[in-house]
Amino acid sequence: MTIAIFLGSLLGAMALGIPIAFALLLCGAALMWHLNMFDPQILAQNVINGADSFPLLAVPFFMLAGEVMNQGGLSRRIVNFAMALVGHVRGGLGYVTIMAACLLSALSGSAVADAAALTALLLPMMVKAGHDKARSGGLIAACGVIGPIIPPSIGFVIFGVAANVSISKLFLAGIFPGIWLALGLWFTWWWLTRREQLEVPPKRSPGEVWHALREAGWSLTLPVVIVAGLRLGIFTPTEAAVVVAVMALFIAGFIHRELSFKQLYGVFLASAKTTAVIMFLVAAAMVSAWLITVAQLPAQIVSLLKPLLDQPVLLMFAIMLLVMAVGTAMDMTPTILILTPVLMPLVKAAGIDPVYFGVMFIINNSIGLVTPPVGTVLNTVAGVGRMRMDEVTRGVMPFMIVQFAVLFLMVLFPQLVTVPARWFY
Repeated sequence: MTIAIFLGSLLGAMALGIPIAFALLLCGAALMWHLNMFDPQILAQNVINGADSFPLLAVPFFMLAGEVMNQGGLSRRIVNFAMALVGHVRGGLGYVTIMAACLLSALSGSAVADAAALTALLLPMMVKAGHDKARSGGLIAACGVIGPIIPPSIGFVIFGVAANVSISKLFLAGIFPGIWLALGLWFTWWWLTRREQLEVPPKRSPGEVWHALREAGWSLTLPVVIVAGLRLGIFTPTEAAVVVAVMALFIAGFIHRELSFKQLYGVFLASAKTTAVIMFLVAAAMVSAWLITVAQLPAQIVSLLKPLLDQPVLLMFAIMLLVMAVGTAMDMTPTILILTPVLMPLVKAAGIDPVYFGVMFIINNSIGLVTPPVGTVLNTVAGVGRMRMDEVTRGVMPFMIVQFAVLFLMVLFPQLVTVPARWFY
């Protein structure tokens, strides 16, 4: 009965068009009423406690770094460097997109910010070169999925706070899975474009490649600083976010001189708006998370799935299929906040490594950003690229299928995630 009230109130509120944060609050109120403990003071207290978390300070700083990166010319220089390396091969602009996505992912941690930057910079070039617009937009959307996986990652920060798992370990464990996804996209793009007879630009000279590297050099130091700092224990993920934001501001404002003081207000405002949405979602979800624990919902779910506890691979398959289904109707952040307190007791009971599960969970949620009809990244690419939603959806399908294939390959062979992660630990 408790599960029915939880799902019924949440899905019912969402069906009425109520914003997800308020739907979560209504769901919490419905659970409190069902448990005969309704008290507005407890509701307000949990909302405040939900946002009162030091690790969550990483969110506004990573958002700020992403905005600075796009406004201050860091994104453009990274794309130019990728162009200099592989722009001359057949289908080179697609490979440029994948390389640039991996590099941008190591700066912002936001799928939407990366997708917007890549669409604005590369989609016109890909269309001008003769590539199908839908396929090009689909590739850019699929590349946006890498953003929340390669560190830094806002998704890992939120999951780490909700699940009480080391955010530093999640960051380091996400590096190779992000690379596996990029390789899957690389192969898919090669397969789809192998018969295209398009004119390719001439190969850049070593001098031009060196110039592009020098231009992007300051931007490329940021991911090195993040990984090295976390690996050596110099700073925490929250402190890493501050370091990256300050470095990005310094590079854009004083080295590249493309970010003026007049532009800073708009950058800070955009970052604050996005952060406010995420933080309110987190705060509202903590009400439901607390009540889920009080109502012993995780224990009920563990008992329902008891036959699978002795078969971790089958359990992971079942969980991944559930997250896939939820991802078609819900955005990444609320999915993490709603499902994490329900699934973590199940994962621990089955003896699955919480860091491995966190990486797989975030990858699945990230792919959910390009699954129609709610895919946030799809909407971003369609809006920035002035495309119809059905065009982007058609273009992203082959790439999305391959990403799910890579995901389930990592379910079958957890060593693809855990072994490289131990190297970084």
